[in-house]
Amino acid sequence: MAARARSEERRAEILRAAVEVIAERGYRGASLGAVAERVGLTQQGLLHYFPTKEALLVSVLEARDQWDAVPRGEWRLDLLGSLVEYNTMRPGIVQTFSALLGESVTDGHPAREFFTTRYGAVRENFAAVLRAEYGERLPGGLTPEAAAPLLVAVMDGLQYQWLLDPESVDMPGAFRNFLGLLGEPASRARTGPPGDGGDHVDLDQRLGAE
Repeated sequence: MAARARSEERRAEILRAAVEVIAERGYRGASLGAVAERVGLTQQGLLHYFPTKEALLVSVLEARDQWDAVPRGEWRLDLLGSLVEYNTMRPGIVQTFSALLGESVTDGHPAREFFTTRYGAVRENFAAVLRAEYGERLPGGLTPEAAAPLLVAVMDGLQYQWLLDPESVDMPGAFRNFLGLLGEPASRARTGPPGDGGDHVDLDQRLGAE
């Protein structure tokens, strides 16, 4: 058991180093040797934990999603806003994700399938969030399915703008402004604004720690 625990700890250390290297150089510019050097391993030693660069990449992406994990059906608009605010406290993770997302649109990129599948699931989840808040139609007339891709686009687009110019782009504030454009949810009108009655979002418990 002790050996297994040490192995898992080492894998986690390698993943953190990979996040740093990818954030600095992009996936194509990152090398297994550079990651190995950061954790005091030879490249051959690193291959014991991750046999290929592609395997390391997939593990990085899966770990990132685990850090943000919220049980299906428990996402709410106010929790999405809290996630946007939480992301401002971990620019390295956001930078890595954004760099990989940008690269993944090219043919043959090893992360393309991951992001394609992920975004299909995210759109589906966000449509469910919007339906729970607004019903079958948002105040502007859009269905939850039509509005879900816009919600995803705003979150990811704000991340790119914030990474480029964090002093000028208030990412949480801009996201709150976008939610204001969607209109008052019917659920909030019935129950009051988030936070009433002790509805406090604990990010460390709900989203996980970096």
